Amino acid sequence: MFEEQLADHRFELLPAQHREPARTALLSAADSSARLSLQPVSGGASGALLHRVDIEGAPSLLLRIETARDPFRNPHRSYVCLRTAADIGIAPTVHVADPDAGIVVMDFIDQRPIAEHPGGAVGVLRELGGQLAQLQTTATFPPLLGDFATVLGQMLSMIDGAGVFAPGVLAPVHDGFGRIRAAYPWADGEQVSSHNDVNPFNVLFDGERLWLIDWEIAFRNDPFADVACVANNFADQVPDAGSADALEALLHAWLGHAPDRPTRSRLALMRQLNRLFYACLMMSTSIGQHPPEVDLDALSVDAFRAAVESGRLALGSPDLLHTMGKMQLAGFLAGVAADGFDETLREAGSG
Repeated sequence: MFEEQLADHRFELLPAQHREPARTALLSAADSSARLSLQPVSGGASGALLHRVDIEGAPSLLLRIETARDPFRNPHRSYVCLRTAADIGIAPTVHVADPDAGIVVMDFIDQRPIAEHPGGAVGVLRELGGQLAQLQTTATFPPLLGDFATVLGQMLSMIDGAGVFAPGVLAPVHDGFGRIRAAYPWADGEQVSSHNDVNPFNVLFDGERLWLIDWEIAFRNDPFADVACVANNFADQVPDAGSADALEALLHAWLGHAPDRPTRSRLALMRQLNRLFYACLMMSTSIGQHPPEVDLDALSVDAFRAAVESGRLALGSPDLLHTMGKMQLAGFLAGVAADGFDETLREAGSG
């Protein structure tokens, strides 16, 4: 049956070079006599091809096909991470993960708006904190490049050396990164399994619980890295009146107890490093695409939304990612310049 269906128009959705590997993967995951259909699914910034596979008499699956590989997007590392997360029930069940072909077949999650989570924004953070705690108990993911400081240092040097900014423009960013790198207690804890990109597009709500998807930049990392990522992407979106409670819920769910001052300070520093990580990741897509930037001026959140709504910035475009990268840099610099930052540096290293 699959062979016949591969010949019809439904599988013409797949590039020719991926049809045979996809057939092999689906034969391993589903009854070959069943009728199936493929439907493209919109994805994130990774560029992977995503298709929902509806199978007669069986739950739907997701077919994911990688289209690019680089030091971050390496299926031989990321599929190990994905399988580990799926084994503990944080990621959807994986049926096939072939790193050579760059193909994954997993359960399809019928998602509901995350705003419908019965616990509200605080409940989302509490559930995510618990999932991060569970993830960090697993066999440690494969490494990327040493520790997170090494990863960030190389990423920042790449952006600077590639001419994304004019010479000297990133000097205050290098200075801020150097201050955090010197003060942060890197050696205080072992590295743990880390998703590294827990953002609203990579968290699915199925009406009952949350799932983490898109593990392509997962690698072993500092224990605070994912917590900082969740804080920046979710806690910051909670209205000011409830943001402190939301952050407290995240930390308590992750730690299992209330955090002390050194813990809070260490998280504050990692939140700045997370902004720098996203900035470099986003701006790496615009290498060679723009004249060198001569300043670090960035759009406000309101101006950015207006630009997207008016169509001046297209969703998923390199220009949008470049603009978001500058906004992340602005957030990093604002954090480094904030009142009390020197005290945060001291407290983070005192625990």
